[in-house]
Amino acid sequence: MTAEEHRIVLLDGGMGQELATRSRRPASPLWSAQVMLDEPHLVAAIHRDFIEAGAQVITVNTYSATPQRLARDGDPNLFEPLYAAALDAARRAREESGRDVRIAGCLPPLVASYHPDSVPDDATCLRDYRRIVAVQAAKVDLFLCETMSLAREARAATIAAVEGKLPVWVAFTVDDEDGTRLRSGESLLQAAREVVAAGAERVLVNCSVPEMVTTAMGELAGLGVPFGGYANGFTSVAALHPGGTVDALETRTDLGPDAYAEHAMRWIEQGATLVGGCCEVGPAHIAALAERLTARGYSLVAS
Repeated sequence: MTAEEHRIVLLDGGMGQELATRSRRPASPLWSAQVMLDEPHLVAAIHRDFIEAGAQVITVNTYSATPQRLARDGDPNLFEPLYAAALDAARRAREESGRDVRIAGCLPPLVASYHPDSVPDDATCLRDYRRIVAVQAAKVDLFLCETMSLAREARAATIAAVEGKLPVWVAFTVDDEDGTRLRSGESLLQAAREVVAAGAERVLVNCSVPEMVTTAMGELAGLGVPFGGYANGFTSVAALHPGGTVDALETRTDLGPDAYAEHAMRWIEQGATLVGGCCEVGPAHIAALAERLTARGYSLVAS
């Protein structure tokens, strides 16, 4: 193993589900964004906990604050205030930690997770992703286009993010029974090639069951760019519909910190150099993974 292969970028875990555990407020379609208004201290505290656990990259808590979701579930005028609050929470957590972690700006699905049929037309995608990029670009270190379930959605997000003049990472969500395909049924490898051609520097798979992330790593191994994964801890996401809340989903009981770390180590054995967690993966999981990595001689880096 070369010195470069000993370097692993450890991402944070799932902010939304961690907030659900810590907040006393009921879940809502704008859940994680609403917390930015009601309990911003919780967001900063969770960022700090992930950093203390060993995360080298934290993602801004704006996953549900897209123009479409705000128009459907809240107030479109909250767009800029929500981003300002989320960016402040991430930067404050980094400063308080005293650690040189990187902050990733978030480009999520515009309408709903896991539902490629809900993706707007290409012009709308590009317009709104450009708006999301513009409001974050000056205060983040890279852009993470995540939970992309459709190739053209990922391509639009990548194009907009590349225009922000920062490194761009793209994460796809795959079918929970076929890790070689997106939830749209499209080829993961072909979609990955498209975003790399559009300027993505790294490709990941996220918010899918860890077993299918393992399958997906085999697909990405020949892509020619750094790759990785961060899985969720749900039994299935089929019950989550656009405008719904994640309290409709069931949490797996077999993915404690050590079990999750075992999955992530398999991804690394396949060549992954970026690992972390998504929904239901908390600071304890990231800490267990960090401990496993350092014990095996890996260096945790931010880039």
